[in-house]
Amino acid sequence: MHPNVDTSHDSSIPEQPALAVPSLPEVFSTVAIPPTGNWFRRLFAFAGPAYLVSVGYMDPGNWATDIEGGARFGYRLLWVLLLSNWMAIMLQTLASRLGLFAGRDLAQACRDYYSRPVSIALWVLCEIAIVACDLAEVLGTAIGINLLFHIPLLPAVIITAADVLLLLALQKHGIRKFEALIFSFIMVIGFCYLVEMFLVKPDLGQIVSSTFVPSLDSSSLYVAIGMLGATVMPHNLYLHSSLVQSRKVQRRERDLIAASKFNLVDCAVALNIAFLVNAAILVMSASVFHRNGVLVTEISQAHATLTPLVGTSLSSTLFAIALICAGQSSTLTGTLAGQIVMEGFLQIRVRPWVRRLITRSLAIVPAALVIVWKGEEGTYQLLILSQVVLSFQLPFAIVPLVQFTSSKAKMGRFANPTWLKAIAWIVAAFIISLNVWLLVETLWG
Repeated sequence: MHPNVDTSHDSSIPEQPALAVPSLPEVFSTVAIPPTGNWFRRLFAFAGPAYLVSVGYMDPGNWATDIEGGARFGYRLLWVLLLSNWMAIMLQTLASRLGLFAGRDLAQACRDYYSRPVSIALWVLCEIAIVACDLAEVLGTAIGINLLFHIPLLPAVIITAADVLLLLALQKHGIRKFEALIFSFIMVIGFCYLVEMFLVKPDLGQIVSSTFVPSLDSSSLYVAIGMLGATVMPHNLYLHSSLVQSRKVQRRERDLIAASKFNLVDCAVALNIAFLVNAAILVMSASVFHRNGVLVTEISQAHATLTPLVGTSLSSTLFAIALICAGQSSTLTGTLAGQIVMEGFLQIRVRPWVRRLITRSLAIVPAALVIVWKGEEGTYQLLILSQVVLSFQLPFAIVPLVQFTSSKAKMGRFANPTWLKAIAWIVAAFIISLNVWLLVETLWG
């Protein structure tokens, strides 16, 4: 049984397997929840996991797809960001419910349910998604280092391997300090773009109509799928289902239901902040580039979107700092996700810094090859491609998640109700359909 968990209080709660090992045991059930106190005090105790997840929705890959979408199509793809955000909130809520009610993260649930070959295949696909995501962090951080210190891109990519030192320093201080640092990164990333929205005065009428009226064709499909993959990241579903178990929640019905509600609030707030930041980046790109007919070929061009706020001299520096913050925060949460899937699928534990080096090494190689072959223009296209790869991995995480959270055997009476089950399967079908459409367009279009 999990340590520190009392399952004797309520027979309606599903039992975990007898030999279950807690997910991320170093942080499992380490954050105490006050049994009494006002609503905001208890909410604060639960706040954190969704913010760690949300940084993945503001990484350099998101920046690239948002900038490309705004520069090429103006405001037209804002609805993709909104719809992706709604889907992300629903799926992350399902992931948190799996962790709370079943006491298993998504990787553990897959290992419990599927055959060994299927579990291994799902693990490989998830690792590909993590490497694709880390590739975006490598490129984004390297470009930030290049802008800030004028170090050439290739050496800057090698320098990104040193972020393992930051991970080693952080892991000594507990999950709450880790969450606080990530939240600080989010504020740095979002502040400039959210403020600038009020300064450049974009076309509010077009923004509203583009946000709520879908428009998609074969020319914008590739970028739209990249935006979808950048927002609804597959490995973040594994991450969230584990992180919610860092809270010390008694396995009684009333406590688990309360925890589920607080996690829903945490998720909605964190992911809507991420949505506002992404929407602001897309709007600024549309206002600065699309409106003036400027073709974006390098992500470093995007520092021009900050010029109205801070002037030309500081825009490059501020953009570089925000890009490095985005890359580092996503790198740290990506390492946690890597630990979770390796432990959950394979029951193999490695030190976090070893895991970090493995993933980063796999990401550095293609980044270095593209820089040598294509230069910075190639890195921009590789950033967008990495997010499209994430979209193609999504069904392999979403289908098991919906299947498990709809199962009474795993969730007891907390299994998805019929209406939620229907919406979840519609979302899965929608994402699969978009991926198939892009595949058909690519092969025969």
